[in-house]
Amino acid sequence: NLYTNIFFMSENVYNLEIFKWITSDVIDNIIQNCKEKKYLNWEMVIVEWEESNWEWYILKSWKVSIDINWSKIAELHSWAIFWEIALLNEERRTATVKALTDIEVIILSLDDLIEMINNDENKINKTIMNRIEENINR
Repeated sequence: NLYTNIFFMSENVYNLEIFKWITSDVIDNIIQNCKEKKYLNWEMVIVEWEESNWEWYILKSWKVSIDINWSKIAELHSWAIFWEIALLNEERRTATVKALTDIEVIILSLDDLIEMINNDENKINKTIMNRIEENINR
């Protein structure tokens, strides 16, 4: 059930720094328009030096490793955001992200975001992009 899934997610999604000052109905609209994907333990989500795929990720469950030159520099856990800069920047990936367990991610692509911004029936507007830029620049 989509509504139940979004309600469950929303409790955690609303607390993400990137969505600070964005109303819950806009956040729900964003999440409803995102794709979800599962990765298996040790599967690569992003590979260092690959070209940008213009997508950013919300780690919905479990954890991933962030590696640079095959050395782990960090771990991210449920409800962390990674690679949001890919929406604004076409540079190659600067690190590898791999699943440390079976994981689920919510994926927002630049094309999806532009479609949401331009679609009059959605409550999303250019302030979302401004907010993402502000959070990235911090």
